Amino acid sequence: MSEVYAARRTRLRECCNAGGSAAALISRPANVRYLAGAAPRGAVLLLGKTEDLLVCSDPTADRPGQERPDEALRVQTLPGAGGGDPAVAAADLAAGQGADSLAVEEHHLTVARHRALGSVAPRLRLANLGSAVEQLRVVKDEEEISCLRIGAEIADQALGELLESILVGRTERHLALELERRLVDHGADGPAFPTSVATGPNAGRPGHRPTDRRLEEGDFLSVCLGATYRGYRCEIGRTFVIGTAPADWQIELYDLVFAAQRAGRESLVPGAACRDVDRAARQVLDSAGYTEGLTVLTGHGVGLEIDEDPQLSPAAMGKLDACVPVTVEPGVHLPGRGGVRIDDTLVVRPEADGGPELLTITTKELLAL
Repeated sequence: MSEVYAARRTRLRECCNAGGSAAALISRPANVRYLAGAAPRGAVLLLGKTEDLLVCSDPTADRPGQERPDEALRVQTLPGAGGGDPAVAAADLAAGQGADSLAVEEHHLTVARHRALGSVAPRLRLANLGSAVEQLRVVKDEEEISCLRIGAEIADQALGELLESILVGRTERHLALELERRLVDHGADGPAFPTSVATGPNAGRPGHRPTDRRLEEGDFLSVCLGATYRGYRCEIGRTFVIGTAPADWQIELYDLVFAAQRAGRESLVPGAACRDVDRAARQVLDSAGYTEGLTVLTGHGVGLEIDEDPQLSPAAMGKLDACVPVTVEPGVHLPGRGGVRIDDTLVVRPEADGGPELLTITTKELLAL
């Protein structure tokens, strides 16, 4: 992997040089992890004029056991118990290497930290790196996709085991905790985000936080969970009916959301406009009269963070590339009644390679549990 990290840093350095900066300071943890192989708590990465350095107070803090910094990268550990601010130390090191400018991630730095950088190296011109690293992260290599695929398998397995258990009478909160435990039991670093379990009138509500409401027969049950594996995060969402055969309105609503989700999935081709993928799914729901209350986006990219570019929304700019993992997750929530959400993680692939690769494979049939 050392060559991979070196190549990523080279691409970023070319971007910095084109913008007139001789060095760059990376402080956003996911970006540090992407370029350095690991992101100990508080660590920053200096792309220096003469040498690249991972600067940290404690190289082992909050670092999963399988994460190891790139062996070709020197780790600079700050002395003392507190260690000081790695970003400030990195700016001082950049100046010491003879750099006259330093590109920084202004969208991540606090105002106080930005001022501290200017104070320690007053002759160092600070420029805005913008989202250059995030853009590099959009297209994944096959090793990254493999991590997402394994994470999806773990999430599928955890969800499948839960569906085989007795659910009536259990609370949303208890089921969410059990799912997260199962993720770890099956090899995940942890959940990719707080697991959402929503029942009855809560079902289908995006981002629902589990409560002490107990599952009852006839309820819709919406579950959204994800696994983190070697830093990479995926997600899956499914909706079921508890205890009895679905009512007619539940079948109708489920079939509608399923059709919208399928339309979105089928639109995932290299070169497709991101807004067109959103439109394909949204039009199915709009045409059935569910214009109000729809989510602001149909899906989003995933990777080292659970919500990355590209965004699949009505106002999204840009087009999809091959090897970009995204979610497709339309839903409808009816106040007081509940609703349906169906969420998959897929990888954009050209038609010659079989079209979009579905990573989350738990059945989308409307099951009565």
